[in-house]
Amino acid sequence: MSNASVLVLNGPNLNLLGTREPTIYGAETLADVERRCRDAAARLELQIDFRQSNAEHQLIDWLHESRTTVQGIVINPAAYTHTSVALADALAAIDKPVIEVHISNVHRREAFRHHSYVSALAEAVIIGCGTQGYELALERMATILKQKAKVQ
Repeated sequence: MSNASVLVLNGPNLNLLGTREPTIYGAETLADVERRCRDAAARLELQIDFRQSNAEHQLIDWLHESRTTVQGIVINPAAYTHTSVALADALAAIDKPVIEVHISNVHRREAFRHHSYVSALAEAVIIGCGTQGYELALERMATILKQKAKVQ
């Protein structure tokens, strides 16, 4: 399992972290989140490929590419969580563990945010832990990948 590769994928508007609705999403930027993820990955002996796009097709293309390059996926699909059957279909086509992350507690927000097309495909869902959720997701992914390696 040592140095397993994990795709950390971020959906629309996450490039605005730190300036967009800081009362909901906090003051950390996406660069801060990436730095924390890289530190956690090093500690957990994981390699990460950290990406963000506002374009649904780009996220799907990256997921397709990841089918042969990574062992797991951590994804914050952002608004596509609630709208994108296409993103869910791309995740379903990948036989890799998926962990869904949301910075805010979506269940304390607008009703349309309560439904996720991704959750049914995820090994775990981390909601409302702020940007720490990414680190928690990487920790859980490391555990899942270690367990998987023991079985094989």
